[in-house]
Amino acid sequence: MKIKRIALVGGSGFVGRHLTRHLQNRGYACRVITRHPHRHRDLASFCEVVAANPYDHESLVGALRGCDAVINLAGILNSDRKMRTFRRVHVELVENIVASCRTAGVRRLLHMSALNASESQNKSSYLHTKGKGENRVHTLSAGTVRVTSFRPSVIFGPGDSFINRFAQLLRIPGPMPLACHEATFAPVYIGDVVKAFVNALEDKNTWGKRYELCGPRTFTLRQIVEYIIRHKGMKKPVIGLGDGLSRLQAHILGKVPGKPFTMDNYRSLQVPSICAEDGLAELGIEATDMDAIVPRMLGSKR
Repeated sequence: MKIKRIALVGGSGFVGRHLTRHLQNRGYACRVITRHPHRHRDLASFCEVVAANPYDHESLVGALRGCDAVINLAGILNSDRKMRTFRRVHVELVENIVASCRTAGVRRLLHMSALNASESQNKSSYLHTKGKGENRVHTLSAGTVRVTSFRPSVIFGPGDSFINRFAQLLRIPGPMPLACHEATFAPVYIGDVVKAFVNALEDKNTWGKRYELCGPRTFTLRQIVEYIIRHKGMKKPVIGLGDGLSRLQAHILGKVPGKPFTMDNYRSLQVPSICAEDGLAELGIEATDMDAIVPRMLGSKR
């Protein structure tokens, strides 16, 4: 399966921007599909940006014409209960992407899922719908579209919304109250995630497989925040909140603009975000440690 042109749904986000540049550097032509191309004029400087509604079958089919592969990176951490619900983004969009691939004659699809995504995970709507979407992309595509899906832990790197978000929150004066401070992660570097997609793209051995992507070390959320504090050269106490106060914080912050922390986020954090299998190694990638990237991101002099 020779691939020359790739369409990306959700390509204007953090992972999409890193992946698109890497694909372009490898000689692939990239087409980012978005409903609002005027918001992403910077992307047009290094790839093709096409206006289309990915939820509409005819619109998406038109945008996929002439492409050899599709990469779906669309996902949300919070639902707004209107147009951007978990089910709409993680399930219905996936169903339309597979159907549109079939109609447009696209035979390769890479799908971004999430670690611990599972239809049986009924407490977290995020993990439940991510799991349902992942299963749908594999079952609906059987026999016509070759699918590979990826299940990363939290992703870090330049421009991320994880390390950088906590770095911003730490600027608020006073101690930092931290909910779910014992939640565990194996943070994975964006460069390694990008390599996983690229390495799998034309590899027939990856068809139908699901890869867990984790970094080489496991941290609690508290350890990550203290890591950021140390490399920022700050002196700031972190107060780990118990379960009751963590729930209270989620209830309160879930009602403020931007929803920085919600009850569904709280439920997701109850499941350790660590890998049972080394998907990076299976794809020939050595996992990058946070020490190699994050200190420079934070301007550390250590």
